[in-house]
Amino acid sequence: MNFNKLLSLSLILIFSGCATYAGLNYNELFGEPEVRDRTVAVDSPKSQFFLNEVKPIIDNRCVVCHACYDAPCQLKMSSVEGIERGGSESLVYHGTRLTAAKPTRLFEDAHSTGEWRDLGFHPILNERNQTSTANIQASLIARMLQQKENHPLPQDTPQLEGFDFSTSRLQECPTIEEFDQYEKDYPTWGMPYGMPNLDSHEYSTLMSWIQSGAAMNQPIPLTTEQQLLVDEYETLLNKNSKKAQLSARYIYEHLFLSHLYFSDLEPTGNELQSPRFFTLVRSSTPPGKPVDRISTRRPYDDPNVDRVYYRLIPDQGTTVSKTHLPFSLNKERIANWKAWFIDADYSIAELPGYQIDVAANPLTAFTSLPVRSRFKFMLDNAQNTIGGFIKGPVCRGQLALNVINDRFWIFFVDPDVADLPQVNEFYRSQENNLRLPSELNSNTVPLTNWVGYARQQARYLEAKTEFVNEKFQGGEYVTTNILWSGDGINKNAALTIFRHFDSASVVQGLVGTPPKTAWVLDYALLERIHYLLVAGFDVYGNFGHQLITRMYMDFLRLEGETNFVSFLPKEMRHVEHSSWYENQSSQLSDFFQRNIEPFNQPSNVQYKTDDYKQELFEIIGNQLDPILTDRYKIQNTHLAAETESLLQTVDNIKGKGIFYLPQTIMMLVESNSGVDEVFTLLHNNAHSNISSLFDEESNRDPENDDLTLVKGVLGSYPQAFLLVNENDVPKLVNMLKSISVEADYIKLLDQFGIRRSDSRFWPFSDRLHQWYQQDQPIEFGLLDYNRFENR
Repeated sequence: MNFNKLLSLSLILIFSGCATYAGLNYNELFGEPEVRDRTVAVDSPKSQFFLNEVKPIIDNRCVVCHACYDAPCQLKMSSVEGIERGGSESLVYHGTRLTAAKPTRLFEDAHSTGEWRDLGFHPILNERNQTSTANIQASLIARMLQQKENHPLPQDTPQLEGFDFSTSRLQECPTIEEFDQYEKDYPTWGMPYGMPNLDSHEYSTLMSWIQSGAAMNQPIPLTTEQQLLVDEYETLLNKNSKKAQLSARYIYEHLFLSHLYFSDLEPTGNELQSPRFFTLVRSSTPPGKPVDRISTRRPYDDPNVDRVYYRLIPDQGTTVSKTHLPFSLNKERIANWKAWFIDADYSIAELPGYQIDVAANPLTAFTSLPVRSRFKFMLDNAQNTIGGFIKGPVCRGQLALNVINDRFWIFFVDPDVADLPQVNEFYRSQENNLRLPSELNSNTVPLTNWVGYARQQARYLEAKTEFVNEKFQGGEYVTTNILWSGDGINKNAALTIFRHFDSASVVQGLVGTPPKTAWVLDYALLERIHYLLVAGFDVYGNFGHQLITRMYMDFLRLEGETNFVSFLPKEMRHVEHSSWYENQSSQLSDFFQRNIEPFNQPSNVQYKTDDYKQELFEIIGNQLDPILTDRYKIQNTHLAAETESLLQTVDNIKGKGIFYLPQTIMMLVESNSGVDEVFTLLHNNAHSNISSLFDEESNRDPENDDLTLVKGVLGSYPQAFLLVNENDVPKLVNMLKSISVEADYIKLLDQFGIRRSDSRFWPFSDRLHQWYQQDQPIEFGLLDYNRFENR
């Protein structure tokens, strides 16, 4: 036995055998708790040990469940600051709360560990006397790791008993003083919760780190090249002209959730290394001085300073897939921003204030900025714009997401075609009718406000219909030529959205078979979606705020769908749109039949068949072909051609049997060529309509459920893993086609599944993440296992 393994086993025996003091008084034994500063210089041996030995274990074994807003006990272990902050019994997701909660956003709502203690967060590391014994006995992390060692999971059992893995489960968030009772009540609930044990090396590394005081790195400094680029962008965003100030405000309110990176920097040569990401923040201090971050509930709330400065700060946390919105900064983007906002021919008489009725309505706050410039800015990275509400703060959002279908395509009106004085003037005339619920505070009474917004939306649609009926008289312009083509190079001109029950994904291209529905977004519609669901959404808001946001999104979805069906023959529009809402509620029916003149100009699309929607998809697809990506298609893999062809048939599987499959399955195929290939199997739930707020199951249509199999990783919350040898792909596909009852799916798992109880789970997870990072280094983020099934 080699020395390292012997040392690891010895440490395990020592730590596992440490006496646990029953009913001990921690203050008497180890002293009063006191916040500790554990950070040390980046180049110190302790820091390097943390970065190179400890942090990879924490990332791959802890962060995969402790990263987003729905991390158990709000424990976010993706950063030094999150580890120091610790946990809390308070819930971010509390769907029935009557009053808004105080925000607890890491890096924003408190600026020191002491402030987090004042907000009710308890430590997970020892904050008493820093002795080796106290560092183990008074550390929640150490005690929970020991608990898992003392009570390991049953080996390779299909299902785990005694665990609740539902996202709505009651959480147990013990402090160190409560831990003994926790261990007594739930002996098998050590960490990692409901997952296999750490291996001996991982366990001994973490325990050694904790015993020695859990030193962590100070913030990693920027390189000279990175600092120069930060200076360049901060100079651009903080010029004194009114144009520059208003443009920077607009840019910030659209990118505040994004992870910015400098794509002009030369690659490091390490193919697995992702770039350094930055966050755009508001500060009361100008460039050249330390950032004094302005933290408000929403990005457009009053900053209460005379002058706002926009600053780039390096992201300090491990990148996780669910909240990762990469946005490249480069010379081309700077040139575009200057052309659209600084050099464009317009003037600003006065900067808008931060009164809520102004700031919450982008059609009012930014009325001085050219509509074409605003639209081009959002379309330039439309995946990011749409991704704001898909991958924003809503880590758990069934109520928010049951407003959309499980898979649909999005197209956009061409900003150059729509750049007409009459169009711009129309938007200005509709400022009051385009007001959003985001102008309300986070304590909202939904029903009375909804009536007002419904009437407002009806007035807007009436005016819009009158305007476009006049503009498109005779149908001359109603062709697909008014759709944005991405200028022949921008892949954001066509997007696919996948909903995975309470999470979602947005990708470039037209992925999968033609969907049931599609949206066409014009400027006002895209802007309102952003300010409703991203800039204006407060995850800490009360039930009423979240409900009215969801109800208003019904209007915006219907508007996008109506834009799409306007390309169909006049007599087919209502027929097609109504077919998407079978058994609809009386309220929605009334909305469809509202006393507003419909868009009644003929379509000038030249149809050759009577399958109009399918033909329309083909026409648009051919028109956008130069920018459509094939990255998700099952082709050009290391698999044999016949294997690829067989996997392509999975998209044709449809019917009730799919009901038993989870929403997102990630599959690794070991090719006969020796190269791993990763695929994601997506279960698309069919609905008779999506107009129900609370009883989604009553609108389910399982007979029309289908599957989409894509190359690569898609989605942030895998619910099952499959490991398949290429020679077994025919068997896998046949089993998928043959599923009719849940037992059939369980047989498939027995054959190919890597369950959460499987001893191979962590090695498989590492293998999957390594493939993901190597294949998609910019988009890579750690996956989240909070949805992983126990079947």
